[in-house]
Amino acid sequence: MKRLFQCGARWVSRRGLWDARGSQIVEFAVTLPLITVFVVGIFDFGSAFGLKQRMMNAVREGARVGANQPTADLSQSPPPSVRTVAQVVVSSLTGAKVNDCGLAGTTPVASGTLTWTVTGTSCAAGNVVLTINRGYTFTVPAVSPYTQTMTVAATQVTLTYPYKWQFGNVITLLVPTASYAGTTQLSVAATLQNLN
Repeated sequence: MKRLFQCGARWVSRRGLWDARGSQIVEFAVTLPLITVFVVGIFDFGSAFGLKQRMMNAVREGARVGANQPTADLSQSPPPSVRTVAQVVVSSLTGAKVNDCGLAGTTPVASGTLTWTVTGTSCAAGNVVLTINRGYTFTVPAVSPYTQTMTVAATQVTLTYPYKWQFGNVITLLVPTASYAGTTQLSVAATLQNLN
């Protein structure tokens, strides 16, 4: 005699009930790694996007301060105005809870005409590089009634930051032989016209 059990709106045998439960376990075991990879991927990309936004805020603040600094001190090594820009960027990063990787204690080094670089080397994923160009120029096209293009002197602040992806830790759930580099250099820049 076959025993029937009610499962939802229909009647099934005991064997059919166990088959349904077994298939659910197999489906869960197959989809769990996929779901884990998707969740970690979403979290990882969200974290990278958030970091890039905080970096962008820091370089905008640095460019804003640099554009308001006098250019008379640019013959000094390093100029106080460049040190001020570097301090503003570092303060903005630490205020946004981003590791400055040693930028705070580093002196700007001349890396070209009116360009200084500050390198933080205490990050495990790589170096953080802050570049401050007080002599950056760009041209503005002529607009009627003017006939000549105008060259504008500006301050450009660029920040490159290594981002360590967590995605590489979970991709091996799907592909055990996969290797993922795991670090990307995020780079942002802001430029503002010099006012002094």
